Amino acid sequence: MELPPKPAYRLGLISDTHGYLPPGVAEIFRDVDLILHAGDIGSAAVVDHLEAIAPLLAVRGNMDHGPWAEGLPQRLCVRAGAMEIHLIHDREHLRPQPPGGDHVAVVAGHTHRFLSEQANGVLHVNPGSASAPRHGQKASVAILVVRGTAATVELVSLTE
Repeated sequence: MELPPKPAYRLGLISDTHGYLPPGVAEIFRDVDLILHAGDIGSAAVVDHLEAIAPLLAVRGNMDHGPWAEGLPQRLCVRAGAMEIHLIHDREHLRPQPPGGDHVAVVAGHTHRFLSEQANGVLHVNPGSASAPRHGQKASVAILVVRGTAATVELVSLTE
């Protein structure tokens, strides 16, 4: 998939909702161009709620079962301007690895921990878990801003 050309993109990143979409997500994502859900969605209702906010691309996580989840792909790729973004639930299953370079990002979930790091020229982002944080972290989502060949990530904590 390729997003229409524009100077900058705001992408909402979410993962590991496990059937629950916390209050505040709609407000955080209200002006994004696209929402990327990195799996363990938990229910069709979460998909429906997110699609009501903005266009959604989602992948199937290891906890996504049942008829509603059968059509979800294991991985997706989207182009936002010069940035190629790979979406997968568990980045350990990203085989073959995405091509290295300054214009590639991988968005994954699974660990329930926020991550934003460069590795071998690839930006790796995990928005953490929106509903079931672990290891002392808070529930969170993230915003990925892409401008030309540059990308920045902002962690957004969810408080109830």
